[in-house]
Amino acid sequence: MQCDNRDSRIPVNTINNGEVPSRAEIAALVKPDRVHTSLYYSEALFSLELDRIFSKTWVWVAHTSEIPETGSFKTTEIGTQPVIVVRDRKGNVHTLLNRCRHRAATVCEHRSGKTNSFVCPYHGWGYALDGSLRGVPHPESYADQLEKGELGLVSLRTEQYAGMIFATFNPQCEPLAQFLGPAKKWMDLFMKQGAGYPIKTGPAHRFRFPGNWKIQLENTTDGYHFPVVHRSFLSSVDKQTEEMLNFVDGSGYVEDLGNGHSVMVMIPELVDLEADLEAPIPARFAELAEALRQDHDEQQVRRIVRAVGGSGFNLNIFPNIACSMAFFRVLQPISATETEIHHAVITMDGGPEIANQARLRLHEHFQGPMGFGTPDDAEAWERVQRGATAGNDLWIMLNRGMAGEYRSDDGLRSDVSAETGMRAAYQQWKKLMTEAE
Repeated sequence: MQCDNRDSRIPVNTINNGEVPSRAEIAALVKPDRVHTSLYYSEALFSLELDRIFSKTWVWVAHTSEIPETGSFKTTEIGTQPVIVVRDRKGNVHTLLNRCRHRAATVCEHRSGKTNSFVCPYHGWGYALDGSLRGVPHPESYADQLEKGELGLVSLRTEQYAGMIFATFNPQCEPLAQFLGPAKKWMDLFMKQGAGYPIKTGPAHRFRFPGNWKIQLENTTDGYHFPVVHRSFLSSVDKQTEEMLNFVDGSGYVEDLGNGHSVMVMIPELVDLEADLEAPIPARFAELAEALRQDHDEQQVRRIVRAVGGSGFNLNIFPNIACSMAFFRVLQPISATETEIHHAVITMDGGPEIANQARLRLHEHFQGPMGFGTPDDAEAWERVQRGATAGNDLWIMLNRGMAGEYRSDDGLRSDVSAETGMRAAYQQWKKLMTEAE
């Protein structure tokens, strides 16, 4: 399909003037093989995204390891709305709006911790771990007009799969398992990085870049950029690793898993970390394997070494979480032209310290602020955002790999450098942005 530069049906003036486009006008922004550049910079579209995507579908909020005990909590955002994810005294997980029901002050400002309750610092209203209102200073002034049972912290619908916690504002949203669909299989495979130990996430490395959240969403299943953007990273690793990561011409693939989710398989032999454990241990892990043999049998040594190296695929779960080789990448929209990224490394809870340290060093090498990978990615994202302001009636091409796309058991599949994952995400974007109320 030929990609035209202009389309008279696109509501450029409406979008650029900040007017609210109609659903038909929004639909015209997404074609099977391209999307309009305004998706990167329109504040009008961004405002609608917060309402029609982040407030209407399942959004990832935490991993269970972040709230392991009664009273454990984490603060985050769904879209731009602050929430608290907390485990109550019965072990149930709640996602609560971080807003006092009296005068709207946040009731928690810590990123994580452990508490017995949440107390508003403004007027002292106190809430239990399940969000229910427990105490109000000087209640006599309300006489009998205060309905405490109706003034708890707003609780969102919350469900879990494979240790991943999702929440939604939408009571009519399909069950989480249905929303995830074929992505569940890949989530199960990703969690094998525990090597028999529970998965544990460390504190997230956070940074912002001056660009739209969808630019980063595209990146996770974009294999095409890897040998170009990450040339410096490839030059910093041993020859065996460099050859393993030369996957653009390999047998990997990208697959549309439905509902905007997608997976990019870069290293097929590392999809299932517990398969073919008899394969030779890579030279870069030889010293680690020898140290582990002092306290573990050979089979467990191989499982742990595999876990340290990470999975051979990236999984995108629309709209805000990626399971990327050996870490979680969470995107947090700030505005149409600014996004915050959270990178949380995965470790083995109770696993050998030497193995977890090796995992951290690998994470720092690529994702860290002084690493070889993420800083280069961030520069590319910033350049995309800046370039998007050049010509407000142009298109973003997403047609790579369409010619070779074919139907698989789980969705649509094409070669590893195809833009199949991006097309999947934008079709889900279009669906949610144009659905009737």
